[in-house]
Amino acid sequence: MFAKVFAISALVAIAQAGLLDYASHPSSFSTSHIAAPILSHTYAAPVVSHAYAAPVHHDDYDAHPKYQFSYGVQDAHTGDHKSQHEERDGDVVKGYYTVAEPDGTLRTVHYTADHHNGFNAVVEKSGHPVHPAPVAAAPHYYH
Repeated sequence: MFAKVFAISALVAIAQAGLLDYASHPSSFSTSHIAAPILSHTYAAPVVSHAYAAPVHHDDYDAHPKYQFSYGVQDAHTGDHKSQHEERDGDVVKGYYTVAEPDGTLRTVHYTADHHNGFNAVVEKSGHPVHPAPVAAAPHYYH
């Protein structure tokens, strides 16, 4: 089975490389048109004469973006507590988000980002962590 797959793959590779001339004589294909590949040369990728460029829509560009948003979740059933506020004025973005950690503390991240300073964040943790008391391990009985 491997030999069949290899043989078919080799024929496809030869055809793709242009070494088969089956297009000019489709009804009388013979192996006399096959040129033996030279194995001492390395493969070179085909040269692309025309590169594709996505169309540019200048009307979609906002030279000075400006927005502000906020959201929050307070779910007592699942314990999911989080919020975020962010605002942008041109290339300056600043905001914060909070996340309730599993240990009962609250993580707050204040962040800013601009072209000159990049992204900067300050992480604060508030509250007192609550860890459950360790459970005494049950004795192991080996038979």
